[in-house]
Amino acid sequence: MEFLSEYGLFLAKSVTILVAVIVVVSAIAVASQRNKRDSSEGHIEVTTLNHKFEDWEDMLKFEILDEDAFKKERKAKKKQEKQDRKKNTQEQRKRLFVLDFDGDMSASEVEFLRHEISAVLTVAKPEDEILLRLESPGGMVHSYGLASSQLQRIRSHGIPLTIAIDRVAASGGYMMACIGNRILAAPFAVIGSIGVVAQLPNFNRLLKKHDVDIELHTAGAHKRTLTMVGENTEEGRQKFKEELEDTHVLFKEFVSENRPELDIDHIATGEVWYGKRALDQKLIDEIRTSDDYLLSKRADTDIFSVKYRQKRSLPERLGFAAEGALSRSLNAVIGKLSQSRWNV
Repeated sequence: MEFLSEYGLFLAKSVTILVAVIVVVSAIAVASQRNKRDSSEGHIEVTTLNHKFEDWEDMLKFEILDEDAFKKERKAKKKQEKQDRKKNTQEQRKRLFVLDFDGDMSASEVEFLRHEISAVLTVAKPEDEILLRLESPGGMVHSYGLASSQLQRIRSHGIPLTIAIDRVAASGGYMMACIGNRILAAPFAVIGSIGVVAQLPNFNRLLKKHDVDIELHTAGAHKRTLTMVGENTEEGRQKFKEELEDTHVLFKEFVSENRPELDIDHIATGEVWYGKRALDQKLIDEIRTSDDYLLSKRADTDIFSVKYRQKRSLPERLGFAAEGALSRSLNAVIGKLSQSRWNV
């Protein structure tokens, strides 16, 4: 028994080490391939959401109703569908295209979003609608600027754009959201944060303490304002703050152009508001979840979910799975550390 116990322990350690090696190798493979992936390798997937809702409805009615009532319901439904098909030959039903954007610091999903929008714009008409289910706490200015410009393509084509925020659209996320013709948000969704933040560590004193000299040479008075390793100057700090303030001004101008009804000086303080309070501030137009909005449309609208899928090799898939697991673990730790302030 002792031998089996020791062997089991040895086997468990070996498997653990093997899995760790696979994860590390996969992560390296993902990092090396990320910038090499050819976007042409992906494809567009279209799902008819009306069918999904109908399947759910039929499943529940089958369980809830008795056999006779269910048959009667099915017969009436088939009759109605026949009438609807006859009617649709005479007039075109409105179409609603559903896109999703889950934003990170670098707005990396913009690479998928641009393809999805291009695909939809090949068929969408002004009487149709695009719904973007948006989730993002914000991130880098230039990345979210590109994501916002993708949404502006929809507006420039005259297609109504509705933005649905179920959890959060702050900072760069709101930069995207404000482009919508209408903005919907859940009651406790986090909205706003029209502000700009920048921070970086400086290791100059630590390097000096260990007798490490740093030489920084620039051509141009403001080529480098602040540095992580060199000695920062008051002039550099002032220029850095000026650039930060100018970015904030551009952000405010952008939001004002898209939502002129806002009191921009009042709300552009970097603060965030929950859904109901955001409605009071006119940051959004309606308190409503994306699920409720879709259900309200299914009776007279053809609803299509449009997603761009990227082909990935096995090492990439393993690496992304490991990356996702690590991200979830870190988020759990951060949540524990910050629960005294943010958790309800």
